[in-house]
Amino acid sequence: MSRNQVRRSGGLAQRGPRNHGDDAGCTILHIDMDAFFALVELRTRPELQGKPVIVGGGSRGVVLSATYEARALGVHSAMPMSRARRLAPEAIVIAPDHRRYAEVSRNVMALFYSVTPLVEPLSLDEAFLDIAGTIRRLGSPIAIAELIRSRVVDEQGITCSVGIATTKFVAKIASARCKPDGVLVVPADQVLAFLHPLPAAVLWGVGERTEEQLTRLGLYTVGDIANVPVATLRRALGQATGTHLHRLALGIDPRAVTPHEPEKSIGAEETFNQDIDDPELIYAKLLHLADEVGTRVRSAGYVTRTIAIKVRFSDFTTVSRSRTLTSPTDVTQELYETARALYDSLRLERVRVRLVGVRAEGLRVADGAAQQLVLGAPAQGRREAEVAVDALRARFGAGAVLPGRLVERADPADNSTE
Repeated sequence: MSRNQVRRSGGLAQRGPRNHGDDAGCTILHIDMDAFFALVELRTRPELQGKPVIVGGGSRGVVLSATYEARALGVHSAMPMSRARRLAPEAIVIAPDHRRYAEVSRNVMALFYSVTPLVEPLSLDEAFLDIAGTIRRLGSPIAIAELIRSRVVDEQGITCSVGIATTKFVAKIASARCKPDGVLVVPADQVLAFLHPLPAAVLWGVGERTEEQLTRLGLYTVGDIANVPVATLRRALGQATGTHLHRLALGIDPRAVTPHEPEKSIGAEETFNQDIDDPELIYAKLLHLADEVGTRVRSAGYVTRTIAIKVRFSDFTTVSRSRTLTSPTDVTQELYETARALYDSLRLERVRVRLVGVRAEGLRVADGAAQQLVLGAPAQGRREAEVAVDALRARFGAGAVLPGRLVERADPADNSTE
């Protein structure tokens, strides 16, 4: 599907707000997929676009996800299926495919990790990112958010919404208030103006019981909580809860993004603008990706023993293959030759390809690691030449030196998102 088709599916014709305000100092992103399970299902069911669709099952089950057409009828996640069917009797109900959702989630999280190592997943379809160390490389917070959103659409066929703020708490609220398919920046000097009109229930830690206690105190908004003495909150809600809510109401949230330990690997993948079946174009893309991965592996001071490829076809079916070498390497040419051999082993004949990826796995520190020479390469020189190219690129830019094959044959289907 095209970007416009993706954004029309699931009720995204009316996109969420796109507030591109002052993003200075706003280095926390909260990214949340829109109607995640439902939009994953619609990728391969285009005939359901624009219709109320519910992912769930059984009369005693609950709604796992719903398109925005179904939500407009009152359906929401965690609602009993029996009630959802009464509210939306014409809705199409799809049984969940958790393996597919897990695969898409892994792909989305890998995309996040390609932007910054500081990723804190909250669930299959949302995560916090700390992009403070990425701004110099990729641009402003807004530019990074738009890059991620574009890649999610192009590579996964779904959309997401992004909140941008100085704290995790505010970024999460912002992403919820710009759904679907929106971006919302809360400038550092506008945090209180943003928070205080909101209902008290948006604060982390305010459940049904706490909300009732706040209502008895006459506290209905975040601003009400901010303006009441903290001692009053502590007496009514307890020391810890009262202090916590008062601090949040003042926009204070010192918690850092806490990354989960990512897989020890380095990879790159790209989606073609058009599905292709020309093996020469695919070989050229594998070389480009192997070149990027090799550069990053050397820059990080690693070598790898296991090379893997990922191939996604036009119907979004995805296959992966890997090969473990006898000795570790960080040489681009060997990465490419292994990736090409893995692709050839699939024995594809005129099968249209949407995406290819190359990954170096099982990384280890290069110091002291024996490295295997590339078959047929001179005993000396291959790695040294690549290190010299790395230095030129670091000084003059990534496009300063390219493998000859990439210069000779430009790829019209390329959809580079780097």
